[in-house]
Amino acid sequence: MKAKWALIFIAASAFSAVCQQASAQIAGAQTIGVTVEQSQLIVEGWSVKKSLLGKSIYNDSGEKVGVLHDIIIAPDNAVSFGIVAAHQFLGVSQHDVAIPMSQLDYVDGKLVWAGATRDAVKSIPAFQYAKVRTVPIERKDFGHH
Repeated sequence: MKAKWALIFIAASAFSAVCQQASAQIAGAQTIGVTVEQSQLIVEGWSVKKSLLGKSIYNDSGEKVGVLHDIIIAPDNAVSFGIVAAHQFLGVSQHDVAIPMSQLDYVDGKLVWAGATRDAVKSIPAFQYAKVRTVPIERKDFGHH
């Protein structure tokens, strides 16, 4: 019985030592993960996948004008453009357009694109994925614009 408690004590001590080492901060070292302040921003934020992607977009008159299919992230980490399916048939997009995310708002539980009409959205030139990188570039290789 004493051997069992001794083994538990040793395991608990080893676990405690590992936990202390894992949380130790070294002056001048870059933190891996998120800071306490960033954690708060995460809690106050929302999930693009759960809240925005695949959701219908309405104009300020309540008419459906498209569906948000994708969000393009600029190399400087700014959310830049939403890719909107202006026309789709059986869930397959027939005409995607790129718009600045600043033109979309979330009002009364819906994505709203003020001033948009179906015809206006369909008249925007089609967005082509072929011109967009499929993988991010390294920060050191990104030249600020």
